[in-house]
Amino acid sequence: MLSTKVIEHCRVKGWWHEDVPAEYEEALRKLDIDLNSDFAQFYLHAEDGPTFYSRHQELYQICWVIENTVYLQDMHISQLTLGLPEAYIPLDSFEGEGGFFYNRQTGEVVLVELGESIERFLNGESKPQWADFNAFLEWYFGLTEVTTL
Repeated sequence: MLSTKVIEHCRVKGWWHEDVPAEYEEALRKLDIDLNSDFAQFYLHAEDGPTFYSRHQELYQICWVIENTVYLQDMHISQLTLGLPEAYIPLDSFEGEGGFFYNRQTGEVVLVELGESIERFLNGESKPQWADFNAFLEWYFGLTEVTTL
């Protein structure tokens, strides 16, 4: 489930919508996404155009992108090119030789970059940075508290 922090952030920004377009549900089904997941809850209700922008990076509005681009083809190409398992779907355009990927099976999110970063990840030497999509969104939108020692 999405945290109230993420939902309230989206409401304040004017991004949260209660009505769910049927084509967005179908877009997520094409990706084999559980419609009860935090990933689906976010993408079915939050929209600020084709992308969200935070931390100097764009994040796709996956449903919009699936409906209006060749995302599914691009997804397969990026999986093949980068050697990522099929469970990982891109959350952005991988500009600057790095990008976020969501694991459809576990809900984890990983940031990988070309070179040593992706090699360590593919070899199992590093793990996804976020255990679930909600944790990723809280980080991405700057909603997590930073503690100092």
